[in-house]
Amino acid sequence: MWQLYQFPLCPFSRKVRLLLSEKGIGYELWRENPWEGRDEFLALNPAGRTPVLHDPAKGLTLIDSRAICEYFEETTDKNPMINGTAAGRAEIRRLVALFDENFYGDVTAPLMHERMKKRLVYRASPDSRVLREAMKLAHEHLYYIDHLVDHRPWLGGPMMSLADLAAAAQISVADYLGGLDWSGHEQAASWYAVFKSRPSFRPLLAERMEVIQPPSHYADVNA
Repeated sequence: MWQLYQFPLCPFSRKVRLLLSEKGIGYELWRENPWEGRDEFLALNPAGRTPVLHDPAKGLTLIDSRAICEYFEETTDKNPMINGTAAGRAEIRRLVALFDENFYGDVTAPLMHERMKKRLVYRASPDSRVLREAMKLAHEHLYYIDHLVDHRPWLGGPMMSLADLAAAAQISVADYLGGLDWSGHEQAASWYAVFKSRPSFRPLLAERMEVIQPPSHYADVNA
């Protein structure tokens, strides 16, 4: 069986978990804190980042969330997540890159550093200036999701796609860390509430990162 090396607040691991669940692919969770730099983990991925998906029986290791998702798109027919016409698939990939790179860089990464890594690794207090800037940029991203939802059934087009999975993975971590203000973003909030209700998403809502608790609304599928 596949072994997924991850930690609870890794947004890229969450994206892979959502895709595997939507496709009905079994896997085991293996906890990995990449900041610890374990030799055994670095032997699997010299870059030292999660997620890593490993099948010891096949001697196969997959690294990088986009590469992992593309692998299963090519090898599993069930529930394609990069779907539609060539132009539609290009749009899905554009949005995946937007959330993986821009949303992560603007919002998720600084929140993780200030509210998770500083607390768990450095035993330091968060920088309120960095947090304010991340939350300000989060509003801009949520406004763009509002715009997409106004014009499409799902973020990438008429069907749920990897764009929705990538966005939900980043948003869920930012929301866990208290970095999102949903006021004024009814469209984005409605889209996210639908996504939170999916069976693939519920295990993520149930997980907790030690000593860091999410806001009360985090796991509420109606919030």
